[in-house]
Amino acid sequence: MLPQGLGRAITAKLALPFDTADPGMTDTVFRNGAKRKLEAGEPVLCLGLRQARSADMPMIAAAAGFDCIYVDMEHGPASLETCSTLCIGALAAGITPLVRVPGHDVNMASRALDGGAQGVIFPHVGTAAEASRLAAACRFPPLGHRSVIGPGPALAYRTLPLGKANAVGNAETLLIVMLETPSGIANAEAIAATEGVDVLLIGANDLSTEMGIPGEWRHPRLHEAFVAAAAACRKHGRVLGIGGISGDLALQRELYRMGANFIIAGSDTGYLMSAARADVSALRRMMTEV
Repeated sequence: MLPQGLGRAITAKLALPFDTADPGMTDTVFRNGAKRKLEAGEPVLCLGLRQARSADMPMIAAAAGFDCIYVDMEHGPASLETCSTLCIGALAAGITPLVRVPGHDVNMASRALDGGAQGVIFPHVGTAAEASRLAAACRFPPLGHRSVIGPGPALAYRTLPLGKANAVGNAETLLIVMLETPSGIANAEAIAATEGVDVLLIGANDLSTEMGIPGEWRHPRLHEAFVAAAAACRKHGRVLGIGGISGDLALQRELYRMGANFIIAGSDTGYLMSAARADVSALRRMMTEV
């Protein structure tokens, strides 16, 4: 049995028409709920999947209240086939599937989108030129140069006229670039001004390490980086994202007030380890008291 309310969410997801100026387009497709929320100025919470292998995990993420998941192909061992399984599971569960690809591999990004992803996260983006090339690779002409697939998971395998299918693909794709180096922060404004970029996501782990202050979330120089990226996003109408910071609710609140509407709250391994450690610790303590 599906979690309470999940069946209704799936049904509603499948029944939503794609909004378009073309009144003749009534075919149903999967909507990118996370992108719609960000466009409306609403917060989005994302769960990273590094060790998950089945469609159960996106369903669990949806039941837990997450808006989206991202499959971590940069640091995780998942294959493209597993990635597609997780993305399709997220689509069916009514949340947005994203994929973080390894490096700037645009062919991998295109295949991830073909397999059901509704957005791509590119790590280590340092210049506007890089951002522009990556954004173009994930959009169909005339917005970019992505190769056409036709019916696939993101369209629920429904057949649409090619022009409409491409328009859906462009409208429902979320493009996220990660700022993880001092050069990326220095170029934040130019990257934010790049056509096709939706979110500037600060990878706090790599950024703090590159700055020589690994894990020092409260360091003044890291705070300056947050402020600079937030200002660039406000100026150019992009969304600020934060990843790598968990467990510090006060700092997350500060960053949210700064405009960080896209927050990677944690990962499958992190949540499992945290809960398991707490339970094992409590049981061991109980056993010593008996």
